[in-house]
Amino acid sequence: MAGHGTGDLNLVGLSKSFAEFTAVHPMDLTIPQGSFFALLGPSGCGKTTTLRMVAGLEQPTSGQILIGDTDITNTRPHQRNVNTVFQSYALFPHMSVEDNVQFGLRRRGDKDAKRKAQEALELVELGHAGKKRPNQLSGGMQQRVALARALVNRPDVLLLDEPLGALDLKLRRQMQIELKRIQQEVGLTFIHVTHDQEEAMTMADSIAVMNAGRMEQLGDPATLYEHPASTFVANFLGQSNLLTARITGSAGDGLMTADVHGHDVLVQADKVPDGLVDVWLGVRPEKLALGPGSGRNQLRGTVTDASFTGVATQYLVRMPWGMDVMVVQQNDGSARARLGEDVTLAWDPGHEFVLDSAQAEDAGVERVVVDG
Repeated sequence: MAGHGTGDLNLVGLSKSFAEFTAVHPMDLTIPQGSFFALLGPSGCGKTTTLRMVAGLEQPTSGQILIGDTDITNTRPHQRNVNTVFQSYALFPHMSVEDNVQFGLRRRGDKDAKRKAQEALELVELGHAGKKRPNQLSGGMQQRVALARALVNRPDVLLLDEPLGALDLKLRRQMQIELKRIQQEVGLTFIHVTHDQEEAMTMADSIAVMNAGRMEQLGDPATLYEHPASTFVANFLGQSNLLTARITGSAGDGLMTADVHGHDVLVQADKVPDGLVDVWLGVRPEKLALGPGSGRNQLRGTVTDASFTGVATQYLVRMPWGMDVMVVQQNDGSARARLGEDVTLAWDPGHEFVLDSAQAEDAGVERVVVDG
């Protein structure tokens, strides 16, 4: 097959401009063969345009797309060994599930199409449903059929374009686990486009966070969450409390002192970028504890909201300078704080991240989005 190659997927200086704007600025990215990779970002960030260039549905303005040593940049979509699963399942309603999965194989004259289709359906746990029509299946089952139809071709790269967006929350969570299991079982390269940070972090080995047509940060989920490179990443991946702070000196033992609105706190020295004085001191809500003695750094505030979520309680604590700090406490049986109560917020040095205060505080704050 033309454009067939095995190996890492390499995007080299890849960009896409339309008449009035640049959707994707020149980007270099290597996606290891056999990995589960996510392109994550808000609507309009360029992630879907990137996916469409890999699929051959959009012609790049510049750059190359390679699978291993094979350049597929100018190869027609049907000639590159890449398949896409869309949010809309695009199944043939008049065909059985089995015939839907076999369709591509039969068009190519594959005499083993029936066996391969059955194997693909078994993989997605729908081996029993081959004779049914798509409209006899639930949305989640139809999505599995669409996945089986893509997997049966054994593509070098499987592209997933917001594949779970049409499913309800509970089913989406189940499918996240299933997709990860299937990817590990077949060992193919999966590239998943999503605006849902929890979805990306649940499934992906590596994530590229995209913002305004550029790659903001690349890393594994834990690194992106614990060590965001920008306020955009800090806010887009979960919740962040960004405290205005000034680095004031060394405290020894690998620590530095910082002033937060007149209160001294300790910061791990290697978290502070060289030369920065005015910073955002970022602390995730679950890293904060309520009560004195819960950490070396302590600030006082007043509880203005408490939301019980089952496994945890989420608090908003108003600081003396007017900022609301979010705190998430596990429900471990200990007493919960009350509205209006004055409390101590505590955390240990090292549980923070430090960013340049020149970056916008609200960059990446999550918005309601449906596509990219």
